[in-house]
Amino acid sequence: MEFGHILMFFMISSTGFSAEISVFVQTGASVQLDIQTQQLPEFDLLSWITNKSESILRYNSDSKRIKPHDSYKDRVDFNYTTFSLTLKNMQKTDSGLYTARTSGESDKNIVTYTVSVIDAVEAPVLTVNSNRSSSDSCTVNFTCRAHELMIDSSYQNNRCFPEKETSQINTLILDCSEESIICNHSNPVSWKKDRINITQLCFNKENNSKNIQTGSSLLGPVVGLVAVCILICLSVFLYCKYKKDAQDDGEGSSVYAQVEVSFKLLFIIQLTDITDIISCYLVLFNHVKHQKYFGKMYHVHLFLQYLVICLDASIDTNQ
Repeated sequence: MEFGHILMFFMISSTGFSAEISVFVQTGASVQLDIQTQQLPEFDLLSWITNKSESILRYNSDSKRIKPHDSYKDRVDFNYTTFSLTLKNMQKTDSGLYTARTSGESDKNIVTYTVSVIDAVEAPVLTVNSNRSSSDSCTVNFTCRAHELMIDSSYQNNRCFPEKETSQINTLILDCSEESIICNHSNPVSWKKDRINITQLCFNKENNSKNIQTGSSLLGPVVGLVAVCILICLSVFLYCKYKKDAQDDGEGSSVYAQVEVSFKLLFIIQLTDITDIISCYLVLFNHVKHQKYFGKMYHVHLFLQYLVICLDASIDTNQ
């Protein structure tokens, strides 16, 4: 059973012991109201009443029986030993004064409770406004907000200054550790918090930067390797095409030698402008595909001259 947080204020009067107790209880929860004294005067009836003079429950000391009010019949429990009263499923309309009173030779108020039924707090929200981090420092500017309360602060050099804001019964507290920023929102019946991991804010940014630099440094060699593979495959295709056509015309030996020279030249190209080199070879590929020039030695020479021009242009671009 969940009971409200109790703040107690006692008053001693000349007519006897009397206590006023302030109680906060969460909406929908239960609250126990105790007599707060071990010795009661002799009495015939003990009643728990509200500030509206409405009797919640009456206990008869002779018959040892209770008589709850109809509106509270399913919402109250009574302890026959301590005479405490438990109210269930409290709603905001149940807020008010609750008094235990004895009747006999004289009527006496034994204890009075001021009961306040309130809602649980809403969860706070931590928002990072900016963060700057380096290898030796980290600064995070953030806002902690809940209900009508707000705290702006900064985390720097592995710490921030604890701060506190209050509004009526709500409290907003900001605190930091080496690993976290913590925002705590509370009232007398509940509390909730939000947390941000400092480690992720301060070090992920630096790590991401390193990863980007590493990725960029690897991108060039990878692209170059792919381009080399493409050029090699294309050169092999051209070589095979030359060889086949040259064999058909009986003039293969001269073509083989010149094509082999152009094939070897591919391995000395510095791939700084991959687009131009690939474009050059695509032109040659289309030339071979659509024109049957390799049957004549004259056109083989023209092809090889154009190939050398492409290679020279690529080398000049790299330089």
